[in-house]
This record gives sequence, C-alpha cells and structure tokens, in this order.
Amino acid sequence: MSELESRSVPEIISAVTGDLANLMRKEAELVRTEISEKISDATKAGASMSLGAALLLGGFLCLLAAAVIALAHVMDAGWAALVVGVVAGLIGYTLVRAAAKKVQPSTLAPDRAARQIQKDAQLVKEQL
Repeated sequence: MSELESRSVPEIISAVTGDLANLMRKEAELVRTEISEKISDATKAGASMSLGAALLLGGFLCLLAAAVIALAHVMDAGWAALVVGVVAGLIGYTLVRAAAKKVQPSTLAPDRAARQIQKDAQLVKEQL
C-alpha cells in the first residue's frame, strides 16, 4: 500500500495546501531576487552611461564650437552660432523623443518569474 493510499483526505488536502503555500513563497522569493538583480544591473549601467554622457557632451560641445567657427567664415558669428544652436537643438529633441518612446516599464518586469508562475499554474491544473 502506498503512502498516498494510507493518508486520509484531510491529510492530503493539508499537504497540498502546505505545498502550494511553499510554492507561492518560493515564487515570491524568485520575483524579489529577479527584480533586485535587474535594479542592480540598471544602476551599474546608469553610472557608466552618466560618465560616457559627460565625455560625449564635452566632445560634442567642441564640435559645435568648431561648426560655429567654420560657419562664421561664411556669415556673421552671431548668426552662425544661432544656426548651429537651432540645428543641434532640433536633432537633440528628436533623439530624446525617440528614446523616450522606447523606454517602457515592461523592461523591468520579472520575465523568468512570470514564465515560471505560468508553468506552475499549468502543472497545478493538470494535477487537479
């Protein structure tokens, strides 16, 4: 006689309830761990991006100054600075708008945990 056959219905229900509670705790732990990893990765990437952006800004400002100086040979220096400033501003605005559309909160969603929860739910359905 197997162990399952020797157990009463209340004991089986209690065991299943305990197993489900344990499964939910483990899934919650997986979600917390995955979110924590993603936040840590995003923080590290943000620091690197900040340093890179500062250096890029310095280089870009030098290039804009060179463009103003080059354009000043063709027109008045004030107008050259205005033209370069407006063009750079329009390009920057376009880039920021395009990037803002790509940034979605869904990139921080715990994908692996969601898939695992779906698998567990399917397994429970099959077992019932």
